[in-house]
Amino acid sequence: MNAKTETTGASALDTAKLVLAIAVLLGGIVGYYWFVDSAAWLRWLGVLFAMGIAAVVFMTSAQGHTLWRFTQTARLELRKVVWPTRQETFQTTLVVIFFVIVMGVFFWLLDMFLLWATRMLTGQGG
Repeated sequence: MNAKTETTGASALDTAKLVLAIAVLLGGIVGYYWFVDSAAWLRWLGVLFAMGIAAVVFMTSAQGHTLWRFTQTARLELRKVVWPTRQETFQTTLVVIFFVIVMGVFFWLLDMFLLWATRMLTGQGG
């Protein structure tokens, strides 16, 4: 029963942190429009500051810790990727460009044929 209480307490605290992070972010956005007479760079600085504070508060929650672990795992997996060589990348790029040109010409010709056929069927052709 004690573990259940701790889980509920942590969950309630995490919910409070998330609500606080959202409130700080919304406060920064409201402040941007509230101080309309101030310089734009100063208002943007306030929004960026509020975003930073909201991010710090969010990262202290369980969801923030989960996001951080996910980010670390993604970085680890990214290091395991076997990237193509410069030559493979260049050859693949040329193939893609070639097929884009071929498909562009194909669809242009198809469009011209359908335009001709539509004009013939509607009697607007010469």
